[in-house]
Amino acid sequence: MIPLPLPRRLLEALAPLRGKVLRLELKELGIGPQLTLVGPFLLPAFGRPDVTIRAKLDDYLALALRREDPDTLFFSRRLVIEGDTETGLAVKNALDALG
Repeated sequence: MIPLPLPRRLLEALAPLRGKVLRLELKELGIGPQLTLVGPFLLPAFGRPDVTIRAKLDDYLALALRREDPDTLFFSRRLVIEGDTETGLAVKNALDALG
């Protein structure tokens, strides 16, 4: 698999996350990928995550399709962010910047 570079706008929004380990966990399964931003690439990561985002698959899809915003999901407890608060806030801000 060849990693694809991310669009410039997304890279700028994600810049504070460079080198951090982000885990996207599916609530239903308790598992999910871990990623890190290296240069213009989002790559698999290993080790302890700096921040974990946990949600149901439907809620991730709603975010991706812009049917829901991160704040709505967060305050309704459908999106859980655990770990380093600063990194979690950077993830939330990056999601907001994409809308």
